[in-house]
Amino acid sequence: MKNPILATLQDAFFSAIAFVTDTLRLIRQKGPDQFQFWLIALCIGVAAGMATVLFRQLVSILQSLIYGADDVTLASTAAHLHWLWVLCIPILGGLIVGLILHHFTPDARSRSVAHVIQGVALNNGRIEGRAGLASTVASLITLSTGGSTGREGPVVHLGALISSKVSRLLNVDGVTGRNLMGCAVAAAVSASFNAPIAGILFALEVVLRHYAVHAFAPIVIASVAGTVVSRLTFGNITEFVLPTVSLQFYGELPAFLLLGILCGVVAIIMMKAIFFAEDFGDEVQKHFRIPNWLRPAIAGAFLGALAIAFPHIIGVGYETTWNALNATIPFWIAVAFVVTKIIAVAITVAGRMGGGVFSPAMMVGALTGLAFGWVANGIFPSVESYVMLYALAGTAGVAAAVLGAPISTAMIIFEMTGDWQAGLAVMVTVSLSSALAARFVHRSFFLTQIERSGVHLAAGPQAYLLATFSVSHLMRDVSDDIDQDRIDEVIKSGCWVQANATLEDAMGLFERCDEDFIAVTSNPVNSDEDVICLGLLFEIDALRAFNQALVETAREEHS
Repeated sequence: MKNPILATLQDAFFSAIAFVTDTLRLIRQKGPDQFQFWLIALCIGVAAGMATVLFRQLVSILQSLIYGADDVTLASTAAHLHWLWVLCIPILGGLIVGLILHHFTPDARSRSVAHVIQGVALNNGRIEGRAGLASTVASLITLSTGGSTGREGPVVHLGALISSKVSRLLNVDGVTGRNLMGCAVAAAVSASFNAPIAGILFALEVVLRHYAVHAFAPIVIASVAGTVVSRLTFGNITEFVLPTVSLQFYGELPAFLLLGILCGVVAIIMMKAIFFAEDFGDEVQKHFRIPNWLRPAIAGAFLGALAIAFPHIIGVGYETTWNALNATIPFWIAVAFVVTKIIAVAITVAGRMGGGVFSPAMMVGALTGLAFGWVANGIFPSVESYVMLYALAGTAGVAAAVLGAPISTAMIIFEMTGDWQAGLAVMVTVSLSSALAARFVHRSFFLTQIERSGVHLAAGPQAYLLATFSVSHLMRDVSDDIDQDRIDEVIKSGCWVQANATLEDAMGLFERCDEDFIAVTSNPVNSDEDVICLGLLFEIDALRAFNQALVETAREEHS
């Protein structure tokens, strides 16, 4: 006779399986309701937090195996290693990264926060799976073998991979997919910095790029979940423990205005240096026909050579940032460290090695603020506040200008240091640096990356939404209502687009052509083939679709 307890447990197990299956089917068919959505947000927050913690621990473990130190002592430890070891480690790491990206991505490029932002705006909150995982592994290798970037970009992308998988599994709509990605990003940032408030603001300010009320609650839930996972692993500690500093004299605020301008200039130089290095690397690679898989190894060679003289450029750079925030670095060394760190970051990113730019921007900002503080205290010895307050404000100033995220960056600095007394100095510096830098790039490093790829996200929905519509989906079939001779005349006058074009390509033709429609043609294999008219795109249809997209975007952002 069957054991009644076992039978009961067995029935309960199969009932649970049936419940989960039915729930998933219901969500796929009708979409999650509010409670289910919050539950999904909680699960994504836990998963993204665990992924972030795992990534951080793997970087620490690999760094300890390779260099014999973690982030806290990496620079000082590397300074005592044999120069050949310091040179060869980034080369080997670059070679591994190059092979990974060559085999698992279509363009041998590492994915970053820019791809997450683009996935939110253009792909209903989805990003590439295979290429994204390869980029995460590549970033892990880069950070563990001397790459001069940060871990925050990779963990944001890793969290976005999790939310993309869930969105595809549940077949959610665009609004839900974007909100789930915001949840994942918030959890990843909060788990990385032990900063739940900053995680929420970063997801809204940088990734979703709006503060819709309907997205706030699930993002808060996910951010708190990510923080809890981080604190259960590392404890409730701040990243940088500093002596309490405060703005002692309000007449000192003009000095922080000047620091904000300086931070904006440094951020501009840093971003321009990265983009210049990328373009220069592309030209050199094309001229010498260097294979894609070898490019990161060559960048690793330059990094290794630079690290022999300046080991502080290795890895995330938290040791140097901590020393700058504690004002233990002299003026000229701080200046030299700023220059070499910018060079190292440009080499790493241009070498397609992977990693983020937030931690390097923090390090450059801390050193910039420290150098400015030494000068300020030298010129005005009556100034009462500590030099480290300038370093703290500089950290936020450069990072905010690079990320284009003044609110969330200031909050990250507050939560990472546990110092809320320096708020006025930090906010003044951040506001000026962000405003200045935004005039010389497309609002941020990430949006400028996207702009350089030909997608105009920085200008707003009115600029990028046109690229989301394929003309082949909006065209009408050719009918007898329109004379064939008229269609032929339209094609001869150049008023046609190929079937794989978007409305971004078509709208300019409507302005140039004195017609209410343009022809949609086949894509000829070679120039000798005649184009074939597949359909007609009417201006009224294009405007109607564009207007509806603008309405839906406005509704989402203000709901």
